[in-house]
Amino acid sequence: MFRIKICGITNVDDAVAVARAGADAVGLNFYARSPRYIALGTARRIVAALPKEMVKVGLFVNADPADICRVCDDLGLDLIQLHGDEPPEFLAQLGGRPVMRALRLGTKGVQPVLEYLRRCRELAAMPSLTLLDSLIPGEYGGTGKTADWTAAKQYIVESGLPPLVLAGGLTPANVADAIRTVHPAAVDTASGVESSPGRKDPAAVAAFVQAARAAFS
Repeated sequence: MFRIKICGITNVDDAVAVARAGADAVGLNFYARSPRYIALGTARRIVAALPKEMVKVGLFVNADPADICRVCDDLGLDLIQLHGDEPPEFLAQLGGRPVMRALRLGTKGVQPVLEYLRRCRELAAMPSLTLLDSLIPGEYGGTGKTADWTAAKQYIVESGLPPLVLAGGLTPANVADAIRTVHPAAVDTASGVESSPGRKDPAAVAAFVQAARAAFS
């Protein structure tokens, strides 16, 4: 389990800066339409540059399950992040590999999330972690829009659910408030610590990690 994840790493320099800042996990984006997309060769160089203890997460959007498993095994990833429209049945096709399921909070609040996870339980395909993100129709994360913290708090009070990773518009300025308000198990950011899409700002990354660590402690 990790506490602080920086997603959308696109180059080795940013990966090293994130590790030095003290983050626990990095996200590698394999969604071709994302400005943070990276090819397999780039991902391999990034993984090689990171400390072994860092959690390496592969982000996929509506990809073929066989392709996901191949990339995961090739890179030695620790976690698969499903960030698209994948139904609960999809998780059962990943051969028991650890999954973080990203689900978006819309006008119906947390109820669709709970219904999704109940179906996962019926299929014996519960994700290891649930990531709650903001909802913008047609987008699959990385938008910078703040998630609904009130709805996210309702997830916490439910029993028997995977640990919560809070995402959606988190920045160095608001991550401490988010942690104190929602009490997630972990936090995740991409655009909130960037100088431009796909390029991390080392000072912002360090400030985010410091603020999050202080709030968690």
